[in-house]
Amino acid sequence: MKLWLVRHGETEANVAGLYSGHAPTPLTERGIAQAQTLSTLLRNVPVDNVLCSELERARHTTQLILGDREIPVRNMPELNEMFFGDWEMRHHRDLQVEDKANYDAWCADWQHAAPTNGESFPAFSQRVKAFADELAGYSDTNLLIVSHQGVLSLLTALLLQMPAAAMWHFPIAHGAWSLLEIRHDFTTLRVLNSQAVWQSEEEFPPNH
Repeated sequence: MKLWLVRHGETEANVAGLYSGHAPTPLTERGIAQAQTLSTLLRNVPVDNVLCSELERARHTTQLILGDREIPVRNMPELNEMFFGDWEMRHHRDLQVEDKANYDAWCADWQHAAPTNGESFPAFSQRVKAFADELAGYSDTNLLIVSHQGVLSLLTALLLQMPAAAMWHFPIAHGAWSLLEIRHDFTTLRVLNSQAVWQSEEEFPPNH
């Protein structure tokens, strides 16, 4: 099975440097263009099904990538970004003043502390792990997964049998695609953050 990983296009919250977990934030013009470019880059991928975050920025990105392609899309809460609670749509500079104790505790021990009234990392990690475990039940050859930085980075680390904290080794960029391949319970990271047009191996000439 091949997992084609795509992060949603750039959003207004991304540009402003705000925490945006579940809060709605629209794609910028650049984010829309990124998704449209990905439509071209991935046009030849024989996608069987699309698994998408429930959040609008990911759903909009999916619509732009698919265009006129009629491929089933399943919106899944497991693929939603981490929920930042009271910190949603807030800047870290403000939190360092207005919620200093909790923010300092989270920065010092993000794997155990939680945003104020938000989702803890253990809960988030368990949610993403549950999704990773479900993948064994899919018979598809090619799955397109459209989600978020946190989810896709963590999913990559977990499938590579690395600790959750290793997620930061796999930054997922806007406007790019990544590829994981699962064979016999063994996962390989084939591509990370490509902005090239995908071509099947059969299309490459000998000795290319």
